[in-house]
Amino acid sequence: MTNFRKLVPAHLHALASYKPGKSLRQAELESGVPCIKLASNENPFGPSPLAIAAIKAASSEVNFYPDNGVTELTARLAELHEVNPNQILVTAGSTTFLEIIARTLLGPGLNAVTSKLSFIVYPIVTRATGANLIEVPTLNDGYDLERILAAVDDNTRIVYLANPNNPTGTILDADAVDRFLDRLPSHVITVLDEAYCDYASYFAAQRGLDYSHWHEYVRQERSVVVLRTFSKAHGLAGLRVGYGMGPAELMSYFARMKPAFMVSSLGEVAALAALADADHLRRAVEANAAGEKFLSRAIAKMGIRVVPTWTNFLFCHVGEDVSNLCQLLQEDGIIVRPMSGPWGAPDAFRVTIGTREHNEQFVGALQRARARIPELK
Repeated sequence: MTNFRKLVPAHLHALASYKPGKSLRQAELESGVPCIKLASNENPFGPSPLAIAAIKAASSEVNFYPDNGVTELTARLAELHEVNPNQILVTAGSTTFLEIIARTLLGPGLNAVTSKLSFIVYPIVTRATGANLIEVPTLNDGYDLERILAAVDDNTRIVYLANPNNPTGTILDADAVDRFLDRLPSHVITVLDEAYCDYASYFAAQRGLDYSHWHEYVRQERSVVVLRTFSKAHGLAGLRVGYGMGPAELMSYFARMKPAFMVSSLGEVAALAALADADHLRRAVEANAAGEKFLSRAIAKMGIRVVPTWTNFLFCHVGEDVSNLCQLLQEDGIIVRPMSGPWGAPDAFRVTIGTREHNEQFVGALQRARARIPELK
């Protein structure tokens, strides 16, 4: 018989696959009760009605292959962001773009640098190429830019910065990123992952912070790739549409690595319609901000440390292993994301900010769960 293990490159033997948050159907089968999913940072208000209408209108043409160049959406994004179309590449979600970047720039003997307690896709896409991922310790639940700079060496090709960071919700202000980029050597590409930019931009305006100078980086063709997604504030997670912006030459190399027909025709029309509905986006980020205030205060009153967030989720330090707590929440109909395993924070959980009703139900369930675990009282 064939020894399949010998056919697979050695660096893939220990590679862990991505494990998403528990699905609603799986949780309901396990717990036997109706559940609310607050585990995967999805928009609880769903997509724009314009996007839903666009999907329905285009559904009769799904027998045709999609536009491989995603031409119309690329042109609209270029117009919206005031950059050249050849500086944009649309992919099936920003996670797929991360894979393309890693396959293009990394390989055995090379490395990428990021922070511990950041997006768990970074280790997967990096190690899948045979490269090494260097993870430096966190600073105040976020990125320690000085340690990241110190970790960069001649073999470094990528620095991953999630801004805001997932799962902690922390942020790097624009000036700090500017100073960091000025000190990076020219052989390093910074991946500025702004998946939660819509929420961060709203919070920054409310709190008087300068969030991001991404547009300057793209316009000046600096060694930066800015990632965005339609999965979060736009509510199109199930359709898998994201994009990146960066230097035209670099984007051309990424385009060669993109699989054919990656973005579906339904995904493209839905994203175009979502861009046209500014009111839906505004309502989503405003409701999220109101939910953040309610949840942060309610959770803190229970003695749980909540990291101040710039996103649509909260990172909560319980102080003890959270596995029992998360199981009790699920039995009570609430799905959250424990930060154990590859995340590396077994004493914490992440909860998505939901609708007002969802948030109130979560707080009630959390109070009941804590009452059943004596050491957490």
